Amino acid sequence: MGKCPECQTWGSLVETISSSQPKTVSSQQILEIERLAEVKAVDSQRVQTGFEEFDRVLGGGIVGGSVILLAGDPGIGKSTLLLKLAENIAHHQVGKKVLYVSGEESAYQIKIRANRVLGTGAKTKIPENLYVICQTDVDAIAKLFLENDFSLVIVDSVQTMVSDELSGSSGSVGQVKYATQILHKIAKGKNIPLFLVGHVTKEGAIAGPRVVEHLVDVVLYLEGEEFSRLRLLRAIKNRFGTIMEVGIFEMAEAGMVEVPNPSELFLSQRRKNTPGSIVVPTLQGRRPILAEIQALVTPTAFGMPRRVATGVDYNRLLMIIAVLSKRVNLPLGNSDIYINIAGGLKIFEPACDLGIALAIASSSKFLPISDRLTAVGEVGLLGEVREVVESKRRIAEAKKLGFKTFLTAKEAPTLEQAVRIVMGKISDAR
Repeated sequence: MGKCPECQTWGSLVETISSSQPKTVSSQQILEIERLAEVKAVDSQRVQTGFEEFDRVLGGGIVGGSVILLAGDPGIGKSTLLLKLAENIAHHQVGKKVLYVSGEESAYQIKIRANRVLGTGAKTKIPENLYVICQTDVDAIAKLFLENDFSLVIVDSVQTMVSDELSGSSGSVGQVKYATQILHKIAKGKNIPLFLVGHVTKEGAIAGPRVVEHLVDVVLYLEGEEFSRLRLLRAIKNRFGTIMEVGIFEMAEAGMVEVPNPSELFLSQRRKNTPGSIVVPTLQGRRPILAEIQALVTPTAFGMPRRVATGVDYNRLLMIIAVLSKRVNLPLGNSDIYINIAGGLKIFEPACDLGIALAIASSSKFLPISDRLTAVGEVGLLGEVREVVESKRRIAEAKKLGFKTFLTAKEAPTLEQAVRIVMGKISDAR
């Protein structure tokens, strides 16, 4: 019927499939409760992914029966990373099937990417126990999942899965919710780890209903700049470990490669004894990483000076500029100021405040900072420098790379003292 007989509206009827025999709750059903102290805890051995960076984020490896959602921008490397992970586990667990379900690519496309990621040599051939299926029917996939014993199942992506039991196209709220629930139930029942790839919206949030994020055990984000090879893997939810860890990868020609020492990567192309450059020991999760902060201060060519922040918080930059102008008497009102974190890293913790301030002062006075000096500290509105967490771990990481001088709140309680220590007396700034 095109017209509703009740409200007389055209095109308002929606097809709904209902069961001919509705389920009823039996009053005779007996529910049993258990004492929590008597529940037997089963130690599920973690499966190593072959990536130390990935294992770090997961808390030591993949837990059996866990459901993991991996999200990220299009083209960031989600499929490449998971295909390599599937190959690592298939090599490690010989005789156990690993299933890669693709709803976006053909088997031929996946084979091309697998050859590029793994290589075509005799020692690096694709494992025999790695299977692939290109299918979007979630009911058929669930049946295959239920009838076979897999060591790992990857679904790329959950937004492409559809079921004839529901109306709506792929990616709709109902379809995504149904696909997640049915696959989640089988993974828990058979104690098989399951990876789900999720799309993100233009705002950066995971597409689909929020119930998907609540249902899964781990939610991972793979992020990185569009023109940078660096990729950061973060956990925003983890029932089996901390969310404070971060995994660092590099997108190379042969696929995703983990970066065991990111500090050397960020500082490998640093120009020494250059005004406006300073190294700060930042924390990415619980891992200390040394990053270079670059500042450029130039006279403005327009009436309103520009402030550009890349990799740091813009509002934080404005506050630091105001503190430098008021507390250190550094004239910055008629200057354009650009701040950049070399290598595409993003730093949003207050611990980099002191480094940003010193880089701006260095570029403004055109005085280089010692290439063996690092600075870490939070700058307050009164011009004070405050201690930050994990100072010892940050300094220890800097010592490994040969830094000799460490400027913190102990050496310079105020920002003015820090500027004087690094660049000498700045009487001409008054």
